[in-house]
Amino acid sequence: MAAFDEDTVEFNTAESFAERFFASSTHQLKLQTAAATHVGKVRVRNEDHHAVIRNRRSREVLFTNLPTDGLAFPDDEVYGMVVADGIGGAASGDVASELALRTMFELMGRATSVVMRITDMDSQQVHERVDAYISEIQKTLRSCVEQNPGLAGMGTTWTSAHVFATDTIIVHVGDSRAYLYSDSKLQPVTRDQTLGQDMADAGLPARTARGFRNVLTNSLGGSADDVQAQVYQISIGPGDRLLLCTDGLSDMVTDSQIADVLADAPTAQAACDRLVERALNGGGKDNITVVLCDVLATV
Repeated sequence: MAAFDEDTVEFNTAESFAERFFASSTHQLKLQTAAATHVGKVRVRNEDHHAVIRNRRSREVLFTNLPTDGLAFPDDEVYGMVVADGIGGAASGDVASELALRTMFELMGRATSVVMRITDMDSQQVHERVDAYISEIQKTLRSCVEQNPGLAGMGTTWTSAHVFATDTIIVHVGDSRAYLYSDSKLQPVTRDQTLGQDMADAGLPARTARGFRNVLTNSLGGSADDVQAQVYQISIGPGDRLLLCTDGLSDMVTDSQIADVLADAPTAQAACDRLVERALNGGGKDNITVVLCDVLATV
């Protein structure tokens, strides 16, 4: 199964300001979201953190002499999903993943604008916003270590999805994954940023590469001043399922087993619970976190 190309955020260039300013009429997606997390069978504490966020923009006519029939404005809704897998063990990986999410929430509150439609931005602006969030989270983690040297070595992965009416933006650092289940096929969206993946891409034997599959080549909280996130654009529609997960799932459960669960589970929560159960039955050697978004229909 082919992965989506990284750093391929492309948008049509409007011919005039009016075309850029007034988005064409689009249907909203009716979504069902769910999440599940488990410490696993080996770890003492859960170093994973996750969140599902809904941004809503409403409008209400307070006064007018127009007939009010049919004058209601539809709400805009944007969903955000994120999983973060803390690394560092005794170096407080749980602190890193929690702080990364808390920083994201704080930055969202400080943002001078909230994007409700992907047509609000071009490709460069998408990358600028992603870079701004990732850079500020990295600065916060680095500052935390400077103030608390005992936390040296902590870090976290980051994989998030931002679901708009027409497009979804995936932001990826590390080896937590995003998958799209569509037309009865499971497609990996992200590429693991690990030494093992680099070795596999270079053509080394799978057995050799597998031994390095958990050696990260990119993460938040490390020594780098500039963390580069992979950015992907995908389209989703009715019947699709978008899955984010930490490697506690992907190391214990094969892609084909994940696809089987997503094919059969009747609800998003049932799918999350079954995936966690599969990972535990496979050994549960790490914390397990899954977040799922089902596209039920367009409205």
